[in-house]
Amino acid sequence: MNFKKIAALLITIFLLQVTLASEFTPGPAIESFGENAIVTDTKKLEKEQKFNVVFDIAKQGDTDKPNRSINSLARFINMHIRAGVKPESINLALVVHGKASNDLLNNQSYQNKFDLSNPNHSLIKELLKNRTEIFLCGQSAAYYEIEMKDLQKGVQLSLSAMTAHALLQQQGYTLNPF
Repeated sequence: MNFKKIAALLITIFLLQVTLASEFTPGPAIESFGENAIVTDTKKLEKEQKFNVVFDIAKQGDTDKPNRSINSLARFINMHIRAGVKPESINLALVVHGKASNDLLNNQSYQNKFDLSNPNHSLIKELLKNRTEIFLCGQSAAYYEIEMKDLQKGVQLSLSAMTAHALLQQQGYTLNPF
């Protein structure tokens, strides 16, 4: 083989590795959501690494697809499990307030409001199955006239988003800034 062929082969191999490393796929824990890429050469995470993380969402997603911010929790779960962290070591919480309150509605209530099924329904169900607590700000619920019967099963009502964050912080949760 001459030098040009070897160089071309090495470049092809390098580009293939970059392409494979940047492919976003869902899973392994939540198969339909939480697309993430395998990232190599990072500081290794211990299997016993503990994560207690709270996410805060106030912006409602599009009415025809899952809220990207809620999907971030599925991505967090998937990428850390893919990196070797035990699922039972990942405890997430989602605090929802403002217009995003609508994203927590059950299908019937969402249908009544937007003439569509809630695109977040399956995602929320999967998050609840994967050690995620979901809290709706009671002040936002009152403002938007949302009652417990309107919420997807498993969603909890907190006095306020501020209250939920204060209590979660006392339990050792850190706030994810994204």
